[in-house]
Order: sequence, then structure tokens, then C-alpha cells
Amino acid sequence: MRFPLSLLDYLRRSPSPLRHQARCRCQPHLLRHLLPNSSASNMEGHGVVDLNDARDYNGGRGTLAQFVDSPANKAAWGDLRAADGSWFVRDDVFVSYLTEQGSQKAGALSVGFAVYDDKHHIGPELGIGRALGNAFAEPVLLIKTAWGGKSLAKDFRPPSAGGAVGPYYKQMIAEYRAAVAAIPTQFPALAGYTPRLDGVIWFQGWNDGCDEKAAAEYEGNLVHLITDMRAEFGNPKLSFVVGETGNMDNAVLRHAQRDGCLHKKVATGTSFVPTRQFLRDAKECPNPGHGHHWFGSGESYLLIGDALGKAAVQLAPDPRPAPALAPAPAPVTSSARPAQP
Repeated sequence: MRFPLSLLDYLRRSPSPLRHQARCRCQPHLLRHLLPNSSASNMEGHGVVDLNDARDYNGGRGTLAQFVDSPANKAAWGDLRAADGSWFVRDDVFVSYLTEQGSQKAGALSVGFAVYDDKHHIGPELGIGRALGNAFAEPVLLIKTAWGGKSLAKDFRPPSAGGAVGPYYKQMIAEYRAAVAAIPTQFPALAGYTPRLDGVIWFQGWNDGCDEKAAAEYEGNLVHLITDMRAEFGNPKLSFVVGETGNMDNAVLRHAQRDGCLHKKVATGTSFVPTRQFLRDAKECPNPGHGHHWFGSGESYLLIGDALGKAAVQLAPDPRPAPALAPAPAPVTSSARPAQP
């Protein structure tokens, strides 16, 4: 499912005897999902995976490949890449993403679930999915919704904020529901599971930060967004993770994002994730002129996603029994496999 990055959907399954031997709290046949959603292009994904042209990609500085292949990072992140250099594909985490250009991406989590029709870019979904997959015994479905250059003040304007409801607020909800309905056809292995929306991940703010009025109103609009989405899905406790627009030098906006999460109306079940610490020196990134896209740093996008995913894990609700299903779906294994070239 999608979060305003987005929403994430978790698929619950029986634990593996090895990897999940200590996690006995799961209910078989329950699919958890999250909706990662964003009104900005940073959820779409501009993190460079492995492009290294000297003119366009700064010789490969700051790519995901450079970060993962560094001896200092092998122990923590080496699971993302096989010995032959291919990128691993998880078979316990899945992604559904309809790009702004109309390309439907649906499959097991790996590199390539960004806005481009290639395997050379990532968004935060890679780190999010990895964190969730490592934490839960159940399969996970991320429903990603993202459009570049959109504001919360106008494009995603929630109903309770007053004025015209943002067209992308409506589209986000519609695409989420369509993705849930398409689970049996897009993900046949998950067709027997009962989906449950466990939370929303919101990673957006650049366009609001470029407008003084929108930045000043962001706190209130964020509170309205969280309140309205919880009402939309009939769950006043729906988890909400908000990522800071840490690549922007606008303290008004960034403080509004934090303060919106702390507002008494929505604070319970809401988490603010600082991201400024993941911003890297432009000279050491693939796209030094693209500060609005974290300079294209694959490292930044991976670490941001990891932080967002870990926050979602902390807010995840306890499992509740899912209805009995007949026939039961085949278990989804917890091993990873190399991506096909």
C-alpha cells in the first residue's frame, strides 16, 4: 500500500524457523501494509545506484554502490548486494508503485522502484522495506504514491484544512484503494492473505518551504492531514511517520514538521524523523547541483529510508487474529535472491 511516500502494507505469515525463531507474536495469513506517500519528488526517488559517468554523475561519488561496497559498510549493509555485484531481491517485502508517467511497478523489493524506468535509481522505499522486512516475521507490502513538485498547502490539502481539497490528496486515496484491490492479480503469492493498513509514511515539504505562507501554515496542515487520513481509514490510532525535509535550509518549515507531529491532537501514534544528518557534501555526491534531491546521493536515500522504516516498526500495532482462510497460502520464504541482470 502507499504512504505519502507513503503507506506501507505488511503481509503477516508464519515465522521462519531460523530468521524469525524469536518472533512468535505474528498471526499467519495477515498482510500488513504501509502507504509511503509524498507530494514531492524525493519520495519518487532520485538516489543514484551505480551510474558513474564523470560528466553527469561525478564519477560515481556517493552512489549506493560506492556506499555498500565500502569496506567500512560491508558488515551493516552487505546483504543488499551479492558477491557477483548483483542487487539482492527480497522475497518477503513487496512494492506497488504507479509512477507519475503511468508506469506500473509491482514486485519484490530491490533497486529500481524509483520514478525512472531503469534499475539505476532508488527512493526511500529500499531502506524502508529492508528495515520492516528485518523486523517482522510477516511479508510486507509497500504501496508507494509520489508526485514531484507538489505542496501540502494546495496539492495535498486535506479536507479539514478548509478550502478546495487538494487533487493529489484525492488521488493518493484512490490509488491506495486501487492498489489494495489489485493485490490478488499483481501479487498472486499474497492473494490468500488478509491485508491490514498499519501506517503512513510522509516524506514531503520542499515546495511548501519555497513559499513563506505555506511554510508558516505547514504545522496546521500536517495536523489536518494526519487527522483526516486516520478518519478516512477508520482508525484513530493509525501510525504516521513524518520525515524531515532535512536537505532544505528553512528552519520554519522543518520546525513546523516537528511541531505538527508533537501536536496534542495527533501526537499519539505519530513519529517525527530528523534527516538533516543524512545530507552529504555536494562534492561527494552524484549530482552536485541537485540539492533539492539530496544531490542524488544513494547513501542519503538509503539511510533516510532506514530511519523512516525503523520509526514505522516502533509504531507498528500488535498483531490481531486474521480470519481463517481456505486454502491457506503457501509460506513466503525469508531468504533473499540476487536480482536478475
